[in-house]
Amino acid sequence: MTALRADAAVAWAIARKDALAELRGRQAVGSTLFFAGLVLLLFGFALGPDSRRLTEAAPGLLWLAIVFGGLLTVARLHQLEADDGALEELARYPVARRAIYLGKALAGLGAMLVLGGLLLPVVAILYGIDLAGAWLPLIATLVLGAIGFAAVGTFYAGVTVRMRAREVMLPLLMLPVIAPLLLAAVKATTAALGGDPFGELGSWLQLLAGFDVVMLVAGAATYGYLLEE
Repeated sequence: MTALRADAAVAWAIARKDALAELRGRQAVGSTLFFAGLVLLLFGFALGPDSRRLTEAAPGLLWLAIVFGGLLTVARLHQLEADDGALEELARYPVARRAIYLGKALAGLGAMLVLGGLLLPVVAILYGIDLAGAWLPLIATLVLGAIGFAAVGTFYAGVTVRMRAREVMLPLLMLPVIAPLLLAAVKATTAALGGDPFGELGSWLQLLAGFDVVMLVAGAATYGYLLEE
């Protein structure tokens, strides 16, 4: 019990530090939001004025924007510390490596939730979608999707942080792994916006939850080896 409390305290301290660093780097945060919003806007123009097509494409485009913005975020959470040697110093601390992973993942989760929360109303405005009756399932989908993305993104950001071509390698390694998450998140969002006429929302949310558990356990168990390299 004491060890769990210590891990939780370390994870919270790391997440808080990363969150404060993100808030200080306002230009990086603004560029991520601008990029994600630009993705939604450009695809909206590409699909044309057909409201039905925009409504059908909205869930996929929402998660595409979240993924693109999230890639920038999880990479930056590691890159800042790797550039000044702070990541190596952090690895020397006498704390459990899983606590470091959970702290990084928690910071990534917070950033993903903020990003998703800001993009939801943008999607509603651009694509003419009524979110009034779908807030609870949308929030559940966003939270579960963000947890899985943060779990995978934190691990692969640690894998690629010391690579020269890390900006290229991170999406190449990460995107195939999060394909099930992206599929489940898009399907759950579609069901939530459509009123879940076929009763499939629960199944997709269960898939997201299972994905989250597997990836969090795997990441916490293996992240320490990345810090030793």
